[in-house]
Amino acid sequence: MKLLLTLFIWINFTAVPDLASIRKMYTEAPKSEAGAKDFVEKLSGISNNDDKIMVAYKAASILLDSKYEKKLGEKISRFKEGAKLLEATIASEPNNIEIRMIRLSIQENVPGITGYKKNIKEDKKYLTAHYAEQSGPLKEYLKDFVLQSKSFSEKEKQFVK
Repeated sequence: MKLLLTLFIWINFTAVPDLASIRKMYTEAPKSEAGAKDFVEKLSGISNNDDKIMVAYKAASILLDSKYEKKLGEKISRFKEGAKLLEATIASEPNNIEIRMIRLSIQENVPGITGYKKNIKEDKKYLTAHYAEQSGPLKEYLKDFVLQSKSFSEKEKQFVK
């Protein structure tokens, strides 16, 4: 019985989180330090060899978590780690609209002093050009992002309506 319980606990903690729950967590994580920490924890088992969308969310979790580091050196180090991982993920799948949306959402919300805002126009253009090709939950998720995004004007948001 103990073996079964141990196996059940191990499977639950090592299982790859499902994409729907990660998307939901991603929209909530920036709202609080606890949310950011939970998001990091949920994605801690994701390796660079896993599904690239999950790797991109892991990178985003590191970037979000860097905001709550107490020491400036640690804050900068965590931020660079997350940005490097996200850029590597985009380089490996440059035509993945969800990964582009993740980068856009990060870049539109980081302070200008980070210098990590150079792809906003490029990613906006990509989302606008490829949104209609998407279907199902991803299309709805992208629509929700665009409608709340600071990067799109009210006129630009019309393509998702």
